[in-house]
Amino acid sequence: MWKFGRLWFALRKELALAWALLRDPRSPWSARLAVIAAALYLVSPVDFVTDALPLLGWIDDGVVVLLLFKLAGKLLPPELAAALRAKVDRRQPAAR
Repeated sequence: MWKFGRLWFALRKELALAWALLRDPRSPWSARLAVIAAALYLVSPVDFVTDALPLLGWIDDGVVVLLLFKLAGKLLPPELAAALRAKVDRRQPAAR
């Protein structure tokens, strides 16, 4: 069960980082576009693997969103990425 808790904590942190990236005016448009594409893919009815296959469809969504979040992070200037991560770390409670 503790693995699920750590996964949930990491997911919340990544979502908070994506939200901070979207709201920061210093973020490049390419990074914002990657985060927006991740959100659109998540809600889109068109998938690589259909959600009718319960576990595979959800894993597919998670992998694509994770890859797009990682791409957005790589498109950020290093100093901005560090500043956003520090901002998110200050707001998130410590992991259990």
